[in-house]
Amino acid sequence: MRTKVTNFDELSSEIARLKVQKKEQEAFLLNQYELLKHKVEAPARIANMIFNRVPGVSTIKGLVSGIGQVTNKNNKADWLTKTLQLGLPLVLNRTLLKNAGWLKKGLVLLGSETVASNVNQSKVTAVIDKLASIIKPKKKKKKKAEVEAVVEATPIPPNHPPMITAEESVQDNAYGIPKDSEAY
Repeated sequence: MRTKVTNFDELSSEIARLKVQKKEQEAFLLNQYELLKHKVEAPARIANMIFNRVPGVSTIKGLVSGIGQVTNKNNKADWLTKTLQLGLPLVLNRTLLKNAGWLKKGLVLLGSETVASNVNQSKVTAVIDKLASIIKPKKKKKKKAEVEAVVEATPIPPNHPPMITAEESVQDNAYGIPKDSEAY
């Protein structure tokens, strides 16, 4: 709803009306969010209520969560580790463990999750860098070594004054002219 504002009083009343409308809309959206959150959590609440009534479920739940805490020592895993932890069991179930029993599947999948948690992005990049360094050809460093050998081989004449740096040559000189120059 647009209203035509002609003076300052109408403008201030329109601003006040819009602020009230904003507060009402925020309250409505917050209420809708809480209702949606309550609806989404309903299946989990029902499952927890059923599991709490069955004897022995809490023991199994504690055992499974304990195994999960042992295998996931670092919860700050990178994307590669998380992908392997999810993807490796699926791939193993579809390929190698297709005809295996549930006990073998469980043990191998638990072991694969542990192995996947030890693999992280930095370890994989280190292995790839090592392979790349083996495959890449060695760069020629002969030219650099030859230049250094020539520089070291040039003899300094016996009556030559000692070598000084540029900073030393203009030290104690107000004009910045080097001591060895002709203008000094």
